[in-house]
Amino acid sequence: MFAPPVVKIAISACVLYPDPIRNAFAKKTLHYIESSVPEWLSNGGALPVMVPIPSAEKRDQLLAHYALALDGLVLHGGIDVAPSSYGEAVQDPRWAGDPWRDAYEMALLRAFVAAGKPVFGICRGLQLINVCFGGSLVQDIATQKPDARQHRDADRYDQLFHALEIVPDTRLSQLLNGLHQHTINSVHHQCIKQLASGFIAEAHCPDDGTIEAIRATGTDWIAGVQWHPEFHRGADGVLNDAPLLADFLAQAARVKQSR
Repeated sequence: MFAPPVVKIAISACVLYPDPIRNAFAKKTLHYIESSVPEWLSNGGALPVMVPIPSAEKRDQLLAHYALALDGLVLHGGIDVAPSSYGEAVQDPRWAGDPWRDAYEMALLRAFVAAGKPVFGICRGLQLINVCFGGSLVQDIATQKPDARQHRDADRYDQLFHALEIVPDTRLSQLLNGLHQHTINSVHHQCIKQLASGFIAEAHCPDDGTIEAIRATGTDWIAGVQWHPEFHRGADGVLNDAPLLADFLAQAARVKQSR
């Protein structure tokens, strides 16, 4: 028998728009989550809950109710963050992103922060956090940073790995017992350009300086990683992300207990 979950964790929704060619639900907009994220959370003892995207007129009120009812938020991967969300013109139609999902996730993020609940961002989630608090992104690493290492390979997907260097004396360094060199997966073609005010970088790719982890410096518990911890699954030689998940869920439990 499973033990009852200690905390209930919200997961932001991905969007599948009507597509009469590739989508069996051609006339419907679908909200969904990739299965490894709730599995990752439930393996840590949490109850994952997807938060669907409300209509615009009800959005802020409904998201505030979710933030009060649930104990933490995970913003996960998916389509690019739209350049318009950080005040830039789209340099290539392939990188146009989804402004509607951006607006929903930023409202969801603000609701959980206002409620005093912890937020953890994965890949796009890290980028969304950075944009929401005033930072910007590199729209395409290969184009705008041609000297950078390869950070995405569509064929290898989550089997593309590179080195990770942890910044000493950060919370992430503490969680990983002061070990500064690790290996992570890499499934992104965008990255942080300007880090948002009120955040620090906790890890970089040593090959090109790409920011790989961030954390808020104030009293709000907000952190994010550029890699996918839900894909690691304890692979040999790859970073063990269990302490990151445990730290996030422990904060969610502390906040729940305090209320």
